[in-house]
Amino acid sequence: MLIVMRHDATPEQVQAVVDVINEMGYEARPMPGKQRTAVGLVGNDGKVNADRLESLGGVLEIIHVSQPYKQVSREWRDEPTIVELPNGTRIGGSEIAVMAGPCSVESEAQIVGVAQRLREAGATILRGGAFKPRTSPYAFQGMGEAGLKLLALARQESGMSIVTEALDEESLALVAAYADIIQIGARNMQNFSLLRRAGRTGKPILLKRGMAATVKDLLLSAEYVLAEGNGQVILCERGVRGFDTHTRNLLDLTAIPVVKSLSHLPIIADPSHGTGLRAKVIPMARAAVAAGADGLMVEVHPDPERAMSDGAQSLYPEQFEELMEQIAVIAEAIGRELVPSLTGRPVRAVV
Repeated sequence: MLIVMRHDATPEQVQAVVDVINEMGYEARPMPGKQRTAVGLVGNDGKVNADRLESLGGVLEIIHVSQPYKQVSREWRDEPTIVELPNGTRIGGSEIAVMAGPCSVESEAQIVGVAQRLREAGATILRGGAFKPRTSPYAFQGMGEAGLKLLALARQESGMSIVTEALDEESLALVAAYADIIQIGARNMQNFSLLRRAGRTGKPILLKRGMAATVKDLLLSAEYVLAEGNGQVILCERGVRGFDTHTRNLLDLTAIPVVKSLSHLPIIADPSHGTGLRAKVIPMARAAVAAGADGLMVEVHPDPERAMSDGAQSLYPEQFEELMEQIAVIAEAIGRELVPSLTGRPVRAVV
């Protein structure tokens, strides 16, 4: 339930609504807006007496949120959520953010070197796995905390914010200590205890869509994070399983406008995992930006043929530079722009 206040409602009237909600045994979440304040009622079990709230001074209307995901929905908050990172990158506004880097952190030379190339090309967020969930238990599982320390070093050297994945509650604490964004991967999208714990870190959370999850499933998973009081959630379309074998997954670009119609949360696309093939990454990245994605997550490796994981879908640095030039054109065509480069130089749009 959402209690919308009049534009001239006083702080005392807003507090009175909060007090009544608390007296009724529910939780109140005030949400100041540009024009007016709304107060969300959390924990509605269907027995709320709306009359008691409607009669309070300053109340304009009561909106009953019909979606099973409450705080994630546009009924709860119409203004887009914007997640702002320490280096000034904003995700969810008119700008398009780009996260790029190798699938796995492998060495200091690899991660620091590629971070410098990515920064020069215009990316502002560095991705890299320190903990890697692999299908085979014998595959490279990541460097752990040593990898996190190298990511922190790359951030210090480049100015880029870092995003990396937490696999479980044990690794979550370590990732939260180092990362600017905590990634919850596709395999953990419905690990609800991990989502709750991630929400309590207070850090921005990047939530990837599960391999067989519906959009509704994704939004309900995001609700777990918001229910812990953390509204800094970035959704990610990274491909779902299909029946065609020509690509690793089916990148569901329709999910982008669908999510934007249902939720105020930003959504980015991962064309690397969405296709699994290097040659398909740039075309699908272009398409994702055209579809309205608030950002991209792209795998880039200085030497993909020697990558310890996902080399087949990783771009060469020069290919990434080409991608940035192309999406700058598309962003401009749809009235958006890329997040300003950390170098102070605009990304050159090549027509």
